[in-house]
Amino acid sequence: MIGPALPPFLDLAGTAIFALTGALLAARLRQTFVTMAFFALVTGVGGGSLRDMLLGAPAFWLHSPWVAAVIFATALVAWFTPRRWWDNELLEWADAMGLAAFAVLGAAKALAFGVAPLPAAVLGIVTGCAGGVIRDVIAGEPSILMRPELYVTAAALSAILTVGGEVAGLPAVIAWSVAWAAGFALRGAAIRWRLALPSYREGKERDEASEPTDPPPPKNDR
Repeated sequence: MIGPALPPFLDLAGTAIFALTGALLAARLRQTFVTMAFFALVTGVGGGSLRDMLLGAPAFWLHSPWVAAVIFATALVAWFTPRRWWDNELLEWADAMGLAAFAVLGAAKALAFGVAPLPAAVLGIVTGCAGGVIRDVIAGEPSILMRPELYVTAAALSAILTVGGEVAGLPAVIAWSVAWAAGFALRGAAIRWRLALPSYREGKERDEASEPTDPPPPKNDR
């Protein structure tokens, strides 16, 4: 089954951004260009490939003349530019753009293939996050899923709003734009202010954390 055509620039932009994060991780680990290109590939197409596999569709990048070329070009950019250019929040903001774009595209494509709304939203989350998870696992780095800051939640917001717009009958361009902007804004807020979800605590730990600390005893002035 071939679903309705979706804007290819979303796939290309998100692929390039995620590919860059993979290539720069390989650069930080001081790997060869071959390893850098491989990291760029698995990071750039990992989420979309998993999405298409679950949908029973051909992997989006196998029939495109542009995706592999964009990934290779991105790896070249990472190889020939000083890594210090990227050692700041710029890459995190770019990653936030790609995360939201892939979450929107994953949910939209799932809906186009007749997936029910809730599973379609889940597939949008998977599309947005899987490439980064694969990258971190291969590199032996702590996965983004293990960080408390809002990341998966931002992908979930974009995916849910995409599905909600479809259910409400909104024009796709409006629904997708709002969904992308909301996910990007939430991830951006997490980057700016280090927003995070509360972590799980056992009952005793939860009680201890909620108890106010005793004030120091007053000094006895004489």
